[in-house]
Amino acid sequence: MNKSEYLESTVKTYKISKEEDLLNKYKGKNQQVKDDLKTEYGDKLYQPFNSGSYAKHTAINTRFDFDLVAPFKKNAFGANGTLEDTYTKTYDFLYDKYSSIATIRKQRVSIGVIFDTDSDGDQVCIDVVPGRELNQDTYDEDKNLNLYVYKRYGELEEGSDYIKTNIHAQIENIKETPNKDKVRKIIRLFKIWKTTKYDSPIKSFFIELAVIKAFDKQSITGNLWDSLKTVIEYLKDEVVKDSFTLIDPGNSNNDVAKTLNCNEKQWFSNDCNNILRRIEDNEENIKTFFPQNEKFEEDDDTESNTSVFSYGVAGSTYTQTPPKTERFG
Repeated sequence: MNKSEYLESTVKTYKISKEEDLLNKYKGKNQQVKDDLKTEYGDKLYQPFNSGSYAKHTAINTRFDFDLVAPFKKNAFGANGTLEDTYTKTYDFLYDKYSSIATIRKQRVSIGVIFDTDSDGDQVCIDVVPGRELNQDTYDEDKNLNLYVYKRYGELEEGSDYIKTNIHAQIENIKETPNKDKVRKIIRLFKIWKTTKYDSPIKSFFIELAVIKAFDKQSITGNLWDSLKTVIEYLKDEVVKDSFTLIDPGNSNNDVAKTLNCNEKQWFSNDCNNILRRIEDNEENIKTFFPQNEKFEEDDDTESNTSVFSYGVAGSTYTQTPPKTERFG
């Protein structure tokens, strides 16, 4: 088989220009949560905005991140308010507002609002990420936020304060990456692989930065399979090294590699090795690690469909479809 042609075909079957109806449900709920947050907090809150794969053009149509960042002012919860207050009070508001129609749960740095399954069998989940500006009235200028870690996150301890980030800078990082079209395809292929795993600890942001780093450190040429193979080989060897880092473009002091512990890094390395070995043994095994989305036939649409993505801009078209039993995010 031609492995590169297969992978190109696979990426097409996961294109996000497939299910406008479901997208519209997401956009509607997302706007509802945005509006309710602004109504509740008024000028204590800067304008909430969308992030994650929605903004980075790296989504696949069976699983994607629909994240809503809520950037609070430094004194939103009083002069002595803490970062933990920002997180817990946002949770309390979302619980009071939506618990009759959704499940509200605390997650690592976000709060999941998982709306009840509708009559079509669809379930919409909006992950709200409460953040707080570093200094009073500086967010409009520097876009820097601190996030609160509710649950242990790799090597980051539960209850950690001051995880500084700049999500706008993260968006720009991938937009400015050389050979970004191929980088995005390989990120999507890793996400497709991730859907074959149960309870994978690897987050999309880790995958994104790891693939970009591989392109920075290696000479990656050739077709899609050649490029993917080079990235897998690089990560197999490097991810387990103590020197391996993934620096958050929104915070040079935040090493995203630490979101995996040593055992999880070893698991990832072993899985990379297994992918290479199994495909070398039998090319057909590529279909096991990177299965096509059978729900959609390959069409002649071009990747230009993704050019309509925008970062928090109303009217952008972003479509996807998961199995009816699978939540997003």
